[in-house]
Amino acid sequence: MGWSAAGLPVIQPRLRKWLDAIPLTPRTQLWPLCRYCDRRGVCKGDDCIRQSIYALAGYTRRPLVALFVFEEIEWYSEANERLLAVLAREPEDNDFGASILARDRNGRFRAVHNVGFNDSLEQTRRQLELDMRDWGGRPDAEFEQGDERRRPLNFFEPVIERQRFNPVFAAMREGEGYSPARELMSPMMHYYEDPDGNFVEQFQSTGFDARLWELFLFATLAELGYTFDRAHAAPDFLCSGILGEFFIEAVTVNPTMVNGLSIEAGPPEDEEGRRRYSAEYMPIKFGSALYSKLQKRYWELPHVVNKPIVLAIQDFHFPRSMTWSEPSLAPYLYARQYSALYDEHGNLTISPHIVREHRWGDKVIPSGFFNQPGAENISAVITNSQGTVTKFNRMGFKAEFGSRAVRMTRRGTRYVHDQNAARPQPFVQMVHAPDYVEDWVEGMNVYHNPTALIPLPPEMLPGAAHHILRPDGQIGSLIPDFHPYGTETAIFVGEE
Repeated sequence: MGWSAAGLPVIQPRLRKWLDAIPLTPRTQLWPLCRYCDRRGVCKGDDCIRQSIYALAGYTRRPLVALFVFEEIEWYSEANERLLAVLAREPEDNDFGASILARDRNGRFRAVHNVGFNDSLEQTRRQLELDMRDWGGRPDAEFEQGDERRRPLNFFEPVIERQRFNPVFAAMREGEGYSPARELMSPMMHYYEDPDGNFVEQFQSTGFDARLWELFLFATLAELGYTFDRAHAAPDFLCSGILGEFFIEAVTVNPTMVNGLSIEAGPPEDEEGRRRYSAEYMPIKFGSALYSKLQKRYWELPHVVNKPIVLAIQDFHFPRSMTWSEPSLAPYLYARQYSALYDEHGNLTISPHIVREHRWGDKVIPSGFFNQPGAENISAVITNSQGTVTKFNRMGFKAEFGSRAVRMTRRGTRYVHDQNAARPQPFVQMVHAPDYVEDWVEGMNVYHNPTALIPLPPEMLPGAAHHILRPDGQIGSLIPDFHPYGTETAIFVGEE
């Protein structure tokens, strides 16, 4: 969906083109004033404002055109966020125009009024301010577009008995500490499509982890400029952007259950036990989940033919396991283990070793997911250990959602851009600090299939770390300046 102009009596052709093409990267919010902003000045909290506007209206845009015709200048918000507005400049004629957005009957922000182009920025600002005051006094009925077809999802309205709530869902729904995540998801749910018809029930109960992972992917891909076609139940998302289209299917590593209870014990406490758990047990867990998706043979579906397929996997087999299990994924995908040694000159040497199989008890699987029959139809496997409820909490707080009394401390490790560094570097961040910066894609790893029939260009997932197996057995990587690995976020509520 794009900035819809449905129901407007007259729209200039170039303004309609702008509504469909404008990039959503807000710089300035004038109503209400951001706590980091000067009125009609440069926003000192650009990332905060960008996320706030993005959370409210970012899911409505269409893919951005390759050559932008208009340059976004400012974003405006009415005090109660009932209206948004965006002001832009046309570089060719150096004139300015604006559009006012309001919620339709389904709660989605869409265009309701356009301010025509002229050559004065100040005049456009003054006219936009007058028009926003006018539209701010109108009833909600005037914001309806006439083409709303369904009741939007409500993630938090109970559809099951409370005793069946997933405990994390219950905490997020009711606790002040998770209010940023809850309020961030509230606008998101107006845009999320549910082709299976059971999203809310699963999100509130036994499928919480899997459904949260889908929401994380939805938010990440929307931030990267993609829109979605969910006309088909599988794969989960057809993503359309300026560089093309690809499919993503969400995959989760789940605990082994017996009589409805998890029998997962987690990694052993001794060093050798942990090493074997990482080298043998975790590849089997990843392999089981990925192989099950491989058997679906999505590439044979008519709507999938000739498009890249990406499997997006997250580990939920044990509490907080995604914070430490990801190093087991690449060795399984590429059938390689690596040893790191320093030579006599202090230079780090990485040596690859071929892995044939993974064995845990009576369970044995072949190593090398990308070597399995049919895997050539999978373009890449992606994961992000940050894709948890605390990610939503951090992003929500940064975008000014939820209680201002919430405090969060994020601890973890990050990649070190030093060819002789064998270990990641610890870091600590105060999420509630004014200069805290984070985006949705941060921490994503994309493992490219070296034998893919339809490769996924790395440019289609900017901001992620990209990895591929080279002919010499080494893994070549492109890694952002700041790339976290496993992190944990401590949440507490203090005084505002």
